[in-house]
Amino acid sequence: MNLRSEIESLAAAGADVDRDRARPVVARLLDALTRGEVRSAERTGDGWAAVPWVKQGILLAFRVGRTREFTPHAPAPNPAFQGSTFHWSDRDTLPLRPTDGPAEEVRIVPGGSSVRHGAHLARGVVIMPPAYVNVGAWVGEGAMIDSHALVGSCAQVGRRVHLSAGAQLGGVLEPVGLRPVIIDDEAMVGANCGVFEGTLVGRRAVLAAGVQLTASTVVYDLVRETTIRASKDAPLTIPDGAVVVPGSRPASGPWAAERGVQLYTPVIVKYRDDKTDAATALEDALR
Repeated sequence: MNLRSEIESLAAAGADVDRDRARPVVARLLDALTRGEVRSAERTGDGWAAVPWVKQGILLAFRVGRTREFTPHAPAPNPAFQGSTFHWSDRDTLPLRPTDGPAEEVRIVPGGSSVRHGAHLARGVVIMPPAYVNVGAWVGEGAMIDSHALVGSCAQVGRRVHLSAGAQLGGVLEPVGLRPVIIDDEAMVGANCGVFEGTLVGRRAVLAAGVQLTASTVVYDLVRETTIRASKDAPLTIPDGAVVVPGSRPASGPWAAERGVQLYTPVIVKYRDDKTDAATALEDALR
């Protein structure tokens, strides 16, 4: 039986799942996620989609794990997890990710960052402290995760993406068919941005500092003179190369109009050109 079939069978057992049988299967899944051999979301012919059986397996890891303390000197369930200077309590199936920086060509700068086992870090990833990358996440080659940034569970971050300080990518495990946040290749997510509820930020898009994107956000495209919304069948999607800044629009109703009340809204003011390429080139100097 392959890994997918084993996880689907175990997940179907619900509360009656055999823990002893499930734990080694969960360990195989998390190892495969860490190595990048499977993903919790993938690009299809119709765009990005969640991979439900992978998310079922991550949920299974929480269900069959036992809460234990992890300390600098306590024996670890796997020798690769030994040596942490943190003291915390969590499911023993979901420890911190074992990372060999030189071999993987990954830099996790000291200062309090954590990467959970089951998260994939491709070559050339740089993580500045403090930052957090949760289980099921994928971080592509050459990406920069800056200070106080969060990559939520199952979020997908493409090649050479820059997540600036304080950027937050929401995570999702349930329902298993719900697609996570996707940040496509070479996008730049500015400081204190929030991207949530399955939003897709297209390739080479730029989110200026403070932009917030959710399933209920309406984005005004001044270049193409249109609005962008999520629908029942498709999440909010920021087009490739769009440059998005925080904006405002008048609140509806005469009372609001009398008082000049404005509501926050993201606005596409241009599409990426040579000037925005130059503005984001500072990322290369940090490598």
